[in-house]
Amino acid sequence: MRSDANDTPDTAGTTEAARTAQVAVVVIGYNDRTHVGDAVRSALAQGPVVSEVVAVDDCSTDGSAELLDRLAAEEPRLRVVRRSVNSGGCGSPRNAGIDAVTAPYVMFLDSDDVLPPGAVDALLAASTGARAEVASGLCVRRELPSGREQPWQAPLYTARTVLARPAQRPRLVHDTLCVNKLYRTGFLREHGIRFPEGRFLYEDIVFTARVLAAGPRIALVPDRVYVWHVRRSAEQLSLSLNREHIDNWKARVEACALAYDILLGAGQKELARAARAKFLDHEVRMYARELGLRDADYRRAWWTHTREYLARYDAADWELNPSAPGRVLARVVMESPEPRDLPRLRELAARPARLLPPYARTPDGVPVWSADLPQVTLTPFLTRPVGVLPLAVDAELLPRARASLLRLRLHELYGRVAEAGPLEVDVVWQSRDDERTRGRTTVPLTPSGARNDTRAGSESGVNNAADSWSAELPVDLAALGAGTWDLRLSLRFADGAQRDVTAHALTGAGRPVRRAVPSTRHGVLLVQPYATHSGALAIRVATGVRGVLRVVRGRLRRLLH
Repeated sequence: MRSDANDTPDTAGTTEAARTAQVAVVVIGYNDRTHVGDAVRSALAQGPVVSEVVAVDDCSTDGSAELLDRLAAEEPRLRVVRRSVNSGGCGSPRNAGIDAVTAPYVMFLDSDDVLPPGAVDALLAASTGARAEVASGLCVRRELPSGREQPWQAPLYTARTVLARPAQRPRLVHDTLCVNKLYRTGFLREHGIRFPEGRFLYEDIVFTARVLAAGPRIALVPDRVYVWHVRRSAEQLSLSLNREHIDNWKARVEACALAYDILLGAGQKELARAARAKFLDHEVRMYARELGLRDADYRRAWWTHTREYLARYDAADWELNPSAPGRVLARVVMESPEPRDLPRLRELAARPARLLPPYARTPDGVPVWSADLPQVTLTPFLTRPVGVLPLAVDAELLPRARASLLRLRLHELYGRVAEAGPLEVDVVWQSRDDERTRGRTTVPLTPSGARNDTRAGSESGVNNAADSWSAELPVDLAALGAGTWDLRLSLRFADGAQRDVTAHALTGAGRPVRRAVPSTRHGVLLVQPYATHSGALAIRVATGVRGVLRVVRGRLRRLLH
């Protein structure tokens, strides 16, 4: 008999099972000679629990296969499988790995990533202890070269959990990675679960849907089991980072559509609905944040293709959490045949979301997206807790010789902010390089102005109480030091609510301007406030004459190229 979620797994024999050579690690690579050796070694370093490492080379031309052959000559657990024709994707080499392994359990590893110590032991212990066909753990995205790490889908991995069936945790559809999981090999083969063949981008999304559709027993562990290396400055970007061409978006939509069909066809209606919701909250928001970086042709193509796919959604899809930023954003896309309001959509797509003014109403007082798009209603905001609303804070940094100044302004949102009673804001600067923080302080919020809720179809507004709350505070740029710093805010309200937000950057028109500021500590600071891709305020700081010269030389090199 299978038990429900959060069962206590059987632990008898688990330690011994983890020591037994039961796991195969499939490493795939193409023209990645620089990194594939590290990936293979990280798999072998898992110890005797790994009975074999199957390295599938997808017809590399850079010496990767020869490097793997040399490693295999020294390590009997390593086997090299060479494909004769490049597949153009990741699915075919992974399928070749599934066919080649002989161990009862299998994992996948990409050539530019690594397995942290103990990863396989943790997953095998969880799988055998819970009699689970799939065991899954925490993946961390490591930005290189900075080394900054960000957990992937962390809410799924806060505690050890056993799920008798995937539908008990619909959020599983958000973790579409195949690499942070251990699979029973027989389970994959019995159900014919494979990756799409050939050049199919986002094959993980389809593979994960096939796994969930088969209804496996799943064990979740909080252990770090995979390190996903993110190299944004690489000459050849990974598929997930190379989003500048519309074909990438079309491939993503195709994968998500196929995943939905797979889950629905298997009778997993709740998971299928969750997959559609995930498309709005993750995919649509991620690409909408970047629309301002694309040309007009891309924007029109993205808008058209997105509308075509969203037309498949039914009423139940839209009714699920209607105040979620992704749904509001998608509604704007659906109701407008041409791209519009892109700066405002970018802010709504941010994490956390920010809904910038205008805050329009229909003549009878219904909150709507704008006066000329009243069919997109925002009435769910009237009943949602203020702690989850897309509150908007403007921020402007004024670099000065003596004391730089940060100005903040919190906007009203259909009376909900005033109702909660803004009290104060916690301010902190977080390093982009290593996540250290500086300048933490708390300042009161002061009401100002008169609320201006624009009525749709009317030139005038309706004035009511405060329309914003403001704060000013000094910023010690010298104490921050060199690097890139993100502004993080936490709003506190009289009703006890708290809301973590980022701030909309008021940086002026055109290219952000660097400014030299005298400093008693460093001699000189070069400061550049700017808006991130999602519109949030961040600053770049260079310290001292040498730091300033490095920035100047870098700028000259870019101009020359």
